[in-house]
Amino acid sequence: MTVERKIIVNAAEPEETRIAVVEEGKLCEFFIERIWDRHMAGDIYKARVDTVLPGMHAAFVNLGEGRNAFLYLADAKGHKVEPNAAILVQVMRVARKGKGARVTAHISLPGRYVVLVPGGKEIGVSRRIESPEERRRLRTLARQLRPKGFGLIVRTVAAGADEDLLIQDLTELMDLWRSIEHTVLSQEAPCLIYKDMGLLGRILRDEVSGDIAEIVVDSEEEYKEVKEYIDRFCPEKPPEVSLHRGNVPIFEFYGLEKEIEEALDRKAWLPSGGYLVIDQTEAFTIIDVNTGKYVGKANLRQTVLDTNLEAASEIARQIRLRALGGMIIVDFIDMDRDKDQQALLSKLNELFKGDHYRARVFGITHLGLVEMTRKRARPDVRAVLSRNCPFCSGNGWVLKEDTVAMNLKRFLRKVALSSKPEAILVEMYPSVACYVAETYLSSWEEELGLRMFIRETPEFQWAKYRLDFQGPLEQAERRVKLLREAKVVVHSSAAPERV
Repeated sequence: MTVERKIIVNAAEPEETRIAVVEEGKLCEFFIERIWDRHMAGDIYKARVDTVLPGMHAAFVNLGEGRNAFLYLADAKGHKVEPNAAILVQVMRVARKGKGARVTAHISLPGRYVVLVPGGKEIGVSRRIESPEERRRLRTLARQLRPKGFGLIVRTVAAGADEDLLIQDLTELMDLWRSIEHTVLSQEAPCLIYKDMGLLGRILRDEVSGDIAEIVVDSEEEYKEVKEYIDRFCPEKPPEVSLHRGNVPIFEFYGLEKEIEEALDRKAWLPSGGYLVIDQTEAFTIIDVNTGKYVGKANLRQTVLDTNLEAASEIARQIRLRALGGMIIVDFIDMDRDKDQQALLSKLNELFKGDHYRARVFGITHLGLVEMTRKRARPDVRAVLSRNCPFCSGNGWVLKEDTVAMNLKRFLRKVALSSKPEAILVEMYPSVACYVAETYLSSWEEELGLRMFIRETPEFQWAKYRLDFQGPLEQAERRVKLLREAKVVVHSSAAPERV
């Protein structure tokens, strides 16, 4: 049975775009892109080789900005890889946790229905297309359409598509490749040659299929973009597209903010009362399954099996939601019978069948642990939203200043729309208050149409903020003056005053 999905797009803030994929009322995938993000997966660079490491069979290449990227020489067969040589590369994996991006010299250009592989020879059809007849039809079409000197991969969404749609998609990709080739010849390394479409465009291209029932957007501009895309690519079975209006922010309206917060917790509760403990390490992710409050209804064997099967469903959701990748070890509750173990493994394989990021379940070890791997194509949610805690030498973490700032801005937008004050006074932790004031204060005042003052409050927790005053500007300025006379630091759009 196909699960209907909904896509919620939060694009009202120019600084970042957030997109949620909801299945059966639950948040299952979460994507975020900020305007200062670099090296997105799919971007193409004319790089300069910096260092070649024969012992690691790898090289570091300069992309022109940020940390050098890592290139396995196996991903550059047929290309000249030596110091100072120019090489065309594409980002496979974005930078994370102090590591640079990983790149490949084997370029691929994804379209709606096909992926064009310059320099390739292969013909491929998505494994997620299960019908043997449809696979044969698409493979035959791809063989007929493949341009000489290029590989061609047919994507899942092409199932049922006619030849004209594939031809149109392929023609656009060939035009794009010719444009890239022209740019490469006219630019010096290192430089960005091609930037993949923004987050919304990628989600529309990669996620929208027949199981998407609705797309809700909170920005007029992005709403028009979605409508145009749906009218072009989904004329037969289009999802409903609607524009969210109102003072309540879209993620808050759909109850998603709380679910995003929960995605940062170590513990995830199961409906039965059991729970998962999820720990991310440098090498792999460990997930522990516990019965918790669940005592079962029949016998111990059935209680354990029921808990493990329920946990498997939640683990699959949490892995997708948190964007976990690499090696994953799951410590399910011990089961002695092979029949029960096989039921669990079958359940896991079924759950990851439709995952865009290829996941493999390897079985149960002698210690009773389930080993898995999942393709790591983007940073996990914790890495995107948080940073190492400055108070405990990196043993813990807190939300990034930008994450706190954007949470604050969404709150302020709601206040501005609801009560339309002339001025507001907000209390925040000192270093976060200073960062928000220096980075955003002036632009927010202009955008929200009010004066804003930020009071440093040392006793506050790092991510906490509180609205201390909203109302007439004259009263706000009088209150700020008294605070400054009392040697309290209050930031405003002018230079912060310190007494």
